[in-house]
Amino acid sequence: MSLRDRVVRGVGELAGALRRAASAVGRPAGARATEDPALFRPLVYGDPARLHIAATAVVNNALFNLSSGEITVGEYAFFGHNVSVLTGTHDWTTFGAERQVAVPKSGRDVVIEEGVWVSSHAIVVAPCRIGAHAVVGVGSLVLRDVEPYTVVAGNPARVLRTIPRPDEAEAGNVDQDTGAAGAVTAGRPRQRPTGEG
Repeated sequence: MSLRDRVVRGVGELAGALRRAASAVGRPAGARATEDPALFRPLVYGDPARLHIAATAVVNNALFNLSSGEITVGEYAFFGHNVSVLTGTHDWTTFGAERQVAVPKSGRDVVIEEGVWVSSHAIVVAPCRIGAHAVVGVGSLVLRDVEPYTVVAGNPARVLRTIPRPDEAEAGNVDQDTGAAGAVTAGRPRQRPTGEG
């Protein structure tokens, strides 16, 4: 058996094992019986060996494109549904069939650090790093690095606010209506009704 045949066979066995594991897992603990198990199975395009997900992370049905780099998801990071994390790209200076296959093999990594929340329908495009405990808003398009302890949203994603770090939070400065992080509303501060404190 040639080296190529052994590699193809090994990849096929790994893909089969991943499919069997995903179908065996089904719904996570606490999921309702009425919830479709497909909502909790990630889709992996490319070499699964390039995908590194911490055991405590929750990625639901994310799409991971590993064509052009590695993806790392840190401890306690969690995703809403239909998140896409894309390392792949094509050479836009080529045309026709050449453009379809002109894909860099590496150099476009994505790192999603500890405690990051990536909301539903967000798209993360490599290369980028999303810093610890950051929040990516619903439907956002992340095209560059996100600093730790920030909330970003939009297309393209932009910083809406910073999140107080646990060692910086002061109990006396917490808005009783919105909590320690405050209310996040499409980039504008929440307006208090007339006569409210």
